[in-house]
Amino acid sequence: MNGARRRAVVVLSGMVAAAALAKAGVPTKKIADTWETDLEKIFPVQFGDWQVDRSIPVILPAPDVQAKLDAIYNQVLARTYVNRRTGTRVMLSVAYGGDQSDGMSVHLPEVCYPAQGFQLLGQRSATLKLLGRDIPVKQLRTRLGSRVEPVTYWLTLGETVAATRTQRKLRQMEYGLRGIVPDGMLVRVSSIDADAERAFGIQQAFLEGLASAVPSQYANRVLGTVSA
Repeated sequence: MNGARRRAVVVLSGMVAAAALAKAGVPTKKIADTWETDLEKIFPVQFGDWQVDRSIPVILPAPDVQAKLDAIYNQVLARTYVNRRTGTRVMLSVAYGGDQSDGMSVHLPEVCYPAQGFQLLGQRSATLKLLGRDIPVKQLRTRLGSRVEPVTYWLTLGETVAATRTQRKLRQMEYGLRGIVPDGMLVRVSSIDADAERAFGIQQAFLEGLASAVPSQYANRVLGTVSA
């Protein structure tokens, strides 16, 4: 075999190997296909002293924001709960997306709230103990005019709670290398209260009750099995 032909064979072999690797690296198995997702069934309408307040209409996002949500998520659940004993209200919003591969991304509250006209007053990381698990969360202070709305949220990627953008990217890469397309869930609670610390305390109590009321077969999907 002369030199020119040998080089051509080497180049061709390299192209075939590269194509095989590229094909092997494309995620094909979707976690979303392995379980049934119905947010209405996962999150109970009543638990402990809390129940859905059906007298409060659900406020839909602005059309442009809604369009972005529809492009990212398969299901969105929005409810307002009221505590029958104290009259305190907490708003719950859950968004589920079956494809959270590298080409997709969650619509984070620190982006979503300003997009709807809210001012982001501050944010911090925290850890909540829910159902015996340490859940890394983000807590925001937002304001729209005289309305002050503290927010607590976390999100899962597969069965991992990923607290930061870096952690989410790393988990996406890990799943991708295994040929898996991860799903994702964002769980957010908020309340209207000028006292942010009081609001965060009420939200934690609400989430503790909610986590205990989620059907056990869905607990790992909502709370994760491990933290990133």
